[in-house]
Amino acid sequence: MRSSIPLGRIGGVQVGLNISVLVIVAILVFGLAFGRFPVVFPGHPLVVYLVAGLVAAVLFMASLLAHELAHAIMARREGVEVSRITLWLLGGVAELRGEPRTPGADLKIAVVGPATSLLAGLVFGAVAWLISGLVPGVSLAAGVFAYLAGVNVLLAVFNLIPAAPLDGGRVLRAILWMRWHERARAAIVAARAGRWFGYALIVLGFVQVATGRSFDGLWLALIGLFLVNAATAEEQQTRLGSALHGIRVADAMSGHPVVASPDETVSGLIERVVLRHRLSTYPLVGADGSFRGLVTLNRIRQVKQELRDTVRLADIACPPQDVPQARPDEPLTDLLARMQGCADGRAVVLDPDGRLVGLLTPTDISRTIQTADLRGALSGPRGADLAPPYHGHHRDAA
Repeated sequence: MRSSIPLGRIGGVQVGLNISVLVIVAILVFGLAFGRFPVVFPGHPLVVYLVAGLVAAVLFMASLLAHELAHAIMARREGVEVSRITLWLLGGVAELRGEPRTPGADLKIAVVGPATSLLAGLVFGAVAWLISGLVPGVSLAAGVFAYLAGVNVLLAVFNLIPAAPLDGGRVLRAILWMRWHERARAAIVAARAGRWFGYALIVLGFVQVATGRSFDGLWLALIGLFLVNAATAEEQQTRLGSALHGIRVADAMSGHPVVASPDETVSGLIERVVLRHRLSTYPLVGADGSFRGLVTLNRIRQVKQELRDTVRLADIACPPQDVPQARPDEPLTDLLARMQGCADGRAVVLDPDGRLVGLLTPTDISRTIQTADLRGALSGPRGADLAPPYHGHHRDAA
């Protein structure tokens, strides 16, 4: 899930909003301002309800961010790298690079999110109680915080349902991992539970649509569909991780790649290499041997023919900081978790001095997967969370 609106770093973690989060803010504001608040707290001007709805929506997103930050901070304490947090249509996503090494670490990372939501619910509830007790006559203000308290408690409870990719699915995975001492087996069971729970939500959603509660039903069906897809992907990732366990990057990479200079023109590379070799990936290396970026066949084809004599490869390359990088002795499964960005599914392999020693392309990965069973290996995946239908509810993934 990509961030459209960066918010900076919190606790060392990059935080951003996907543009789809505006849809949820709009649903919350208008649902509260034109629905819940006028019915429960009548007698206020429309602008007051709109302000109350906006405050509730912003504080809910802030509590959702706190949930994800709790996952991220605990993950970092347990030695798992966190790439970023993104708030989006169905809640939030804390993107982890790699997996917890022990069931205990897995359990801590999973539980801390719902615990944070529960704590937020208690804080909002206390604020609502103080407002209603100390400042009579401002029932709408108390109602805003009471609503936030209820939504955060619901968020905590929903995410503890034992079905991946919810937090509860990761709790189930950790417990089964402790019992069986087989992470992959535990993860597959949790993923299958998530898939069946997703199917149940889809059916329940369609029943609600058929009985006239169309919005709630559509939202449930949407969350259920997400759960089914996410759980299926998680099971596939688990099986892939099992197959590739024990395989190093050096075992899968292509060594001695054909390189190019950042100052070479696009037409020069086409004549020198592209038309002569069946390659689609061209690392750029400076005069000092340092890695300077990555050019793919797709990027070359995007340059208009009349510009190819003047456009340099450095001008069209994926910059080095955006290209996944690995060491030869690194586990391949750790690298696969980072295979994203502008490099079209490629990664470069560097020695300890930062010099290029190999490439990892989709073809290399495919061949490694196809021959993995010949090596006789085994191990596991990643996870995610989610949330309930939106009267202000949420989906979250870590």
